[in-house]
Amino acid sequence: MAEMRRFEANVKRLGDVASFLGIEISEKFKSLEITGISSSSNKINEGELFIALAGEKHHGAQFALDAKRAGATALLTDKEGQDIALGKLGDFPILTIENPRNKIGYLADWFNHSPSRALFLAGITGTNGKTTTSFLLKQIWEFAWMEAGLIGTIGIEIGQDRFSASHTTPEADQLHNILSIMQERHIRAAAIEVSSHALSLNRVDGAYFSAAAFTNLTQDHLDFHGDMESYYQAKKKLFNAQSCQAAFINVDDAYGARLAGEIAMVPTTISRRDSKAHWYYQEIKSSSKGYEVEVRGRDGILISGQLNLIGEHNLDNALMAMAIALESGVDPLVIGNSLITLKGAPGRLESIDCGQEFLALVDYAHTPDAVEKVLATLRKNSSAKIIAILGCGGNRDKSKRPLMGKALLSGSDIAIFTSDNPRDEDPGEILKEMQGFLAVNSPSAVIADRQSAIKYGVEIAEDGDILVVLGKGHEVGQEIKGVKLPFSDQDVLQKCIEAEL
Repeated sequence: MAEMRRFEANVKRLGDVASFLGIEISEKFKSLEITGISSSSNKINEGELFIALAGEKHHGAQFALDAKRAGATALLTDKEGQDIALGKLGDFPILTIENPRNKIGYLADWFNHSPSRALFLAGITGTNGKTTTSFLLKQIWEFAWMEAGLIGTIGIEIGQDRFSASHTTPEADQLHNILSIMQERHIRAAAIEVSSHALSLNRVDGAYFSAAAFTNLTQDHLDFHGDMESYYQAKKKLFNAQSCQAAFINVDDAYGARLAGEIAMVPTTISRRDSKAHWYYQEIKSSSKGYEVEVRGRDGILISGQLNLIGEHNLDNALMAMAIALESGVDPLVIGNSLITLKGAPGRLESIDCGQEFLALVDYAHTPDAVEKVLATLRKNSSAKIIAILGCGGNRDKSKRPLMGKALLSGSDIAIFTSDNPRDEDPGEILKEMQGFLAVNSPSAVIADRQSAIKYGVEIAEDGDILVVLGKGHEVGQEIKGVKLPFSDQDVLQKCIEAEL
């Protein structure tokens, strides 16, 4: 991974920061120079303003002294954070405001001179399809010789430079800093995955989206949102006329159809088959590698080409990417010519080929709907026996576990129940909740250890079978009791096939 570094640092006076926030500070601190802002004490640079936010387990102010020692010039926090930090910092400037999380995005936007307005920024939200849609969109831009960026689950890309990411959508200060770096490196367009958590926690505040897209909504994250209505309302926040220029909505999805009728702006509608939508497939022919397609877009635009992606859900993802690409200024002929070059995102029906006589795949599907669709896609495209391996994450929405277990068992010929990221929970209890009242009969199995489960799947796979490992996709770690251990489904699957495990 390359190192992400600003070419030029913005410099502002602390007094100007205080004025922007509408608060007063001591005269002796007003002339202090602020070179950046950061909400991460272990990533702070010399001269930056440390923003201490209240978290689920800790308040960021507990790390204020670490930030000061690392070179922070001042602290911005709330009353609770002030009380925590006051006795530790000595004569150190503390800016105290109510609910700083609601201000940090706008502060970061102002501090970095509104970088989101300097490029075509596309925000993609939805339960499934965010990663692939944004990944395809960046590839179309690059095919059109546009310098492009990407922010999402699989990491951050600025042109050809790649960086790791801890969240699907970064914290607001990090987001605007990344966009500022993109601006400095003359990136013309960028796609960002916008999660429901990010929208609920104000991570995209201050950003201006040239395009906002809605892919679909199915059950996920109810441990955080509580119910589907709250989950939907969180997604809806992205489609705000004050921060979004154009909306693109998949109206094949029931929540998408609802969203299209509720938002203030007039959306561009996307549908796989409905000719009343602004974008739809006029023709879809299955091929050995994917689909030959003809697409109708706005104003009767016709785009045709070969799409080498597996699965009807990828037809939806590609259609959304095409529509946004046209909005960003890419010529329709260029979009059509790019289709044959497009590749799926890492960990999305990713093939592991070691010369074996069966098809081995890794996919990120981790919701009931995604598991059901992936297995249905494999079933539709082949008469082969399907062996599927799946677990559910700990400390997350428990209500989806039996639904995922049911989707696994009904969608495969041999179902192997295993662990995902158990986190602080007992893997055995998670597996019991996945199974519910389902009968798991041999050769299907329940194997708590994920590596052993993958090894078993490889051992029973016969020539012509399809073995698919679901749930973790691109991830390279497994979280157990607060420790993230190295674990890659791709690596484990490859070693098992090559008999190294």
